[in-house]
Amino acid sequence: MPTTYDFKRDSRKSSTSAESHLSTSSSQILNFTAKPQRSLVMSAPKISVYSLSDLKNTTDDALPNYLTSLKFQQSHFLADVRLALGYSAVVIAGVTFYADYKLGWDATKFWTLWAVVVYFILNGALTYWIWGVEKGKIFTGEINDTLVSIASSVKKHKPIYNLQVCYGKPGEEPRVLKIAAPFTRWFDADGYFVATPFQQWLATEIPPIGEADPKKVVGGGGGGKTEEKVIEARQVKGNADSDKMTREGGARSRNLKKAT
Repeated sequence: MPTTYDFKRDSRKSSTSAESHLSTSSSQILNFTAKPQRSLVMSAPKISVYSLSDLKNTTDDALPNYLTSLKFQQSHFLADVRLALGYSAVVIAGVTFYADYKLGWDATKFWTLWAVVVYFILNGALTYWIWGVEKGKIFTGEINDTLVSIASSVKKHKPIYNLQVCYGKPGEEPRVLKIAAPFTRWFDADGYFVATPFQQWLATEIPPIGEADPKKVVGGGGGGKTEEKVIEARQVKGNADSDKMTREGGARSRNLKKAT
């Protein structure tokens, strides 16, 4: 007997599979719109939250990028001098090695002596430039005739990001501002850098940045008041300690009177 093809059953299977595929695609689209990818909200790759050097380096890289996006004119003079000193020392070492390889020690020993002297001088100058001149500066530049210099630092085993900011008009005494904040303010628990809280902190605490990006200023701004707050806190603590000593002294005198 010839077999007959059941078109109705096949159409029902096709309809069921199509509906299943459509529902799966719809759920995937809904999941994508409900959970945006990290790349859409994060501005840096994932790092280890237990590495202070990674936290600092990632933050150091983000700061100049943010300032240049605000039309700050960055100066690369410090980095150019550092690179020039470093590459000069490398070139001298390479030329000395090549000359010794081609001509031999007897023909190059006099020049090798001077090359070694110059090499150590350049390395000494490079060390002084990094620690004595740059001093941890991660940005130097200007905006609206205001010179801005920012240096960063962290203390061992303390996940606190410290900035020293110098800013002012040319010819005027620069104002020095010291601010600090924990890395957890702009790094999430997975180690992703979140730009918005970091930019808000900078705009709120540093007046030139707040003027360039007023939308990121939170709570009216606190720039220029960090040192004043520290001094005020010390004065309050000092007054409290003085009151405590006065009370303790009064208690001792009363005890002595009772004993006599």
